[in-house]
Amino acid sequence: MLEDGTEYARPGRLLFSDLTVDATTGQVTLRAEVPNPGGQLLPGLYVRVRVEQAQATNAITLPQQAVTRTAQGDTVMVVGADGKVAPRPVKIGSAQGTQWVVLEGLKTGEQVMVDGFQKLQGNAPVKAVPWQPAGAASTPASAAAPAASAAAK
Repeated sequence: MLEDGTEYARPGRLLFSDLTVDATTGQVTLRAEVPNPGGQLLPGLYVRVRVEQAQATNAITLPQQAVTRTAQGDTVMVVGADGKVAPRPVKIGSAQGTQWVVLEGLKTGEQVMVDGFQKLQGNAPVKAVPWQPAGAASTPASAAAPAASAAAK
């Protein structure tokens, strides 16, 4: 990304990454090779770089508030076919915006409790409803989305 916020059209390749992070600025020194046929990039120019760290196949994303993170591990509350909610351990990868990438522990189509935890009472069944982020337009949620809110019956 150039200083004015526009995206540079040609991809580069990472050659070197420093092992230290500047504690005062959070900067890491990288060296990359980028094609520059138009001379748009000049020596000393500061840019922001997006570096692909990894690709996860068959991963599921969940809103961050659906995941409980503790020293014992990460868990989500899964709504079963009978409407009962049970904790399930999951393996979390990186964050993607306001969502966690779940690498293991969930299958596509499973319903996960995102909010409504304060309404849970013992082992009472819940009714899963599609989850909408706060401030989102009232459009129908995707049928493939595993996230759901749950309301106590």
